[in-house]
Amino acid sequence: MTNSLIDEGLKLMLVGMGTVFVFLTALVIVTTLMSRLIMRFQPRPIASDITDEEVAAISAAIAQHRRK
Repeated sequence: MTNSLIDEGLKLMLVGMGTVFVFLTALVIVTTLMSRLIMRFQPRPIASDITDEEVAAISAAIAQHRRK
C-alpha cells in the first residue's frame, strides 16, 4: 500500500511540475512575440519643433523644481 501511495505522489509531482514548466514556457514565448509585435507596429516618434529658448526654459523649471 505504501508503494502505491509513493508512486501516486511521484506521478502527481511530475504532472504538476510538467504543467508548470509548459505554462511558463508558453508564457515566455507569448510575451516575446507580443513584445516583437509591439516594437514592429509601434508608431515612430515624431520630431518636435522645440526651440532652444523652450529647452532652456524647461531645463530651468526642472532645476528649480529639484531645488525645492
